[in-house]
Amino acid sequence: MSSLNKTPSANRLHIGIFGKRNMGKSTLINALTGQNLAIVSEYAGTTTDPVYKAMEILPIGPCVIIDTAGLDDIGDLGELRVKKSLEVIRKTDIAVVTTTGEGFSDFDRNIISLLEEKSIPFVVVVNKVDTVEPREEFLEELQRLSYEYVLISAIEKRGISELKELLIKNSPKEFEQPTILGDLIKPGESVVLVIPIDTGMPKGRLILPQVQTMRDILDNDGVFHVCKERELRWTLDKLREKPKLVITDSQEFAKVSADTPEDILLTSFSILFARYKGDLFKLVQGAKALKNLKKDAKVLIAEACTHHAQPDDIGRVKIPRWIKQNIHSDIHFDFCAGRDYPDNIEEYDLVIHCGGCTLNRKEMLSRIEASNERGVPVLNYGLCIATLNGILDRALKPFPEVYFDWLENEEGDYE
Repeated sequence: MSSLNKTPSANRLHIGIFGKRNMGKSTLINALTGQNLAIVSEYAGTTTDPVYKAMEILPIGPCVIIDTAGLDDIGDLGELRVKKSLEVIRKTDIAVVTTTGEGFSDFDRNIISLLEEKSIPFVVVVNKVDTVEPREEFLEELQRLSYEYVLISAIEKRGISELKELLIKNSPKEFEQPTILGDLIKPGESVVLVIPIDTGMPKGRLILPQVQTMRDILDNDGVFHVCKERELRWTLDKLREKPKLVITDSQEFAKVSADTPEDILLTSFSILFARYKGDLFKLVQGAKALKNLKKDAKVLIAEACTHHAQPDDIGRVKIPRWIKQNIHSDIHFDFCAGRDYPDNIEEYDLVIHCGGCTLNRKEMLSRIEASNERGVPVLNYGLCIATLNGILDRALKPFPEVYFDWLENEEGDYE
């Protein structure tokens, strides 16, 4: 089946499986999914790097199972594997801590401490009950700590239904992601989507944020009209009723703003996704930091996916050029792409992030939090471009709480 017909990975519940080596994590995944997806061996350390498996698990629905290496892996290579496993926490919506009836190891307690610190819900799986009788003291400890747990024999598939029920029960409410724009329109109201066709557009299809926005409008009984930027004025003139909202690709903000009457709300796909995937209140504060950049400031341009950069690439070419033209010519830019987020964030004065359409909300929020904790503000492409074009105020009007908070706190340095 084409990936275009599947639920995007970023919209799936991410379930991280953690535990020591040889705890039966891979066998558990096979039992949970009803498929032989993970390699199973009697030898410890079979799983090396984290492995991501997108699937449907009834009655949970679409999810991503993340199979991690053992937390007690040894040697230099083992330490790297453990580091990779711990990085998985950033994108985990709910965790499964796998152990046996003998009780928690120090590794188990450490991972639980990290999960609690990050407010990530977790379920304890006491595996291998077919060979290891759970110690009474251990079961009493689980009850005393009010941990959700289930006794399982993954190899015999006992307790799997109970595990699924616990995963559903404990899945975070924030995973029920807010609508992209369903709270901005009423049934029957229309939206105009402005989609330029440039060299960065994939051949023969639209990009994910555009498709997801269309689906969200339909899910909320709205109507949408699609045009290119040079057809917007003609499109608006032809409509019998003015649209509730115009949504544009951020690169065309200046032209679209000029062609859209002031009594029609305007924003961008990127700003919609700043709210949908992240924390719009916090990201807007990055706009203040952008305007305050000084000579020799360091800016990180972060992309969630890897792609071949085009000559007019938005992140690597256009945004740096616009910042140098509008803020200061002596600003230094670094770039990162893919799943790995730099550990040296504190070296930067600002992070400008893409819309994060390939990230789940948990990971995007984690990136924002990791940066803000080190005193580094973050904003995304859409907010950056709106700021540089002097139209951020207008682009935030569809979101009244954020808009008025921005007006109230616009002056002064980023804190």
